[in-house]
Amino acid sequence: MRSNRVGVILASIAIAGTAIAAEVFAPRKLMARTAASQSLETVIPKQFGTWKLVPEISPVKPVDPEAYVQPPDPLAAKVYSQEVARGYTDGAGNIVMLLVAYGPVQNYKLKAHRPEICYTANGFRVSNKNSSNLNYSGGALKVTRLIAERESRYEPITYWMKIGNDISNGVVDNQLSRLKYGLRGIIPDGALFRISTIGLSKEASFKLQDQFITDLLTALPAQERGFFLEHS
Repeated sequence: MRSNRVGVILASIAIAGTAIAAEVFAPRKLMARTAASQSLETVIPKQFGTWKLVPEISPVKPVDPEAYVQPPDPLAAKVYSQEVARGYTDGAGNIVMLLVAYGPVQNYKLKAHRPEICYTANGFRVSNKNSSNLNYSGGALKVTRLIAERESRYEPITYWMKIGNDISNGVVDNQLSRLKYGLRGIIPDGALFRISTIGLSKEASFKLQDQFITDLLTALPAQERGFFLEHS
C-alpha cells in the first residue's frame, strides 16, 4: 500500500511539474518581422530579367485551390496574412506560376497547406516527391519537388517553406524548428514559396523553375532577399 501511495504522489508531482514547465516555457513573443509587414505585392517584382507578369494567370491557392473545394478553408486566413499568386512568362512562350504566402504565427494548421496535401485534397495525384538543392550565386537552397496530376493537367512543382529563419520543408523539420523557437519563448512566423509549370516535361519544368528562382533571387535587393532564404 505504501509503495502505491508513493507512486501516486510521485506521479502527481511529475504532472504538476510538467504543467508548470509548460506554462513557464510556453512561447510568448511573436517573431513576426517588420520586414514582412510590408506588402509582398510590392516586394516581389512584377518584371525582372526576361520575366514579365501575365495578369490572367493565377496559380492554385492554399485558401481556395481553383474553387474545387467549397466552402474555402475557414482556417486559411489564420495561417497566412499575406499571399501573392502570379503567373510570369519568359518571353519564349513558357509560363511559370508563383505563390508566396506569409503568416505571422506558424502552428499545426500550417500542415494543411503543404502543397502535397493541398493538391491531393483537390483531386490531384501527387508523386515523385523528393528533396533537392538548388544552387544559385549566393549558395544552395533546399527545395522539395513533386508532380501533381489531374486528368490532362501535369504540374511539376518546386517549393520550400520557412519557419522563423529556417528552411524547413519536412514535417519533422517543421516540428523541430517550432520546438527550437518555443524553447526560446518565441512563436515563429513562416512562409510558403511555391513555383510550378504546366505543359512541359518534368526535366524541362524543373530546369525552367530553377532559372526563374535564380533570376528572382538575383533581382531582389539584399535586405528583401533574406525573406526568401535561410539565415542565422
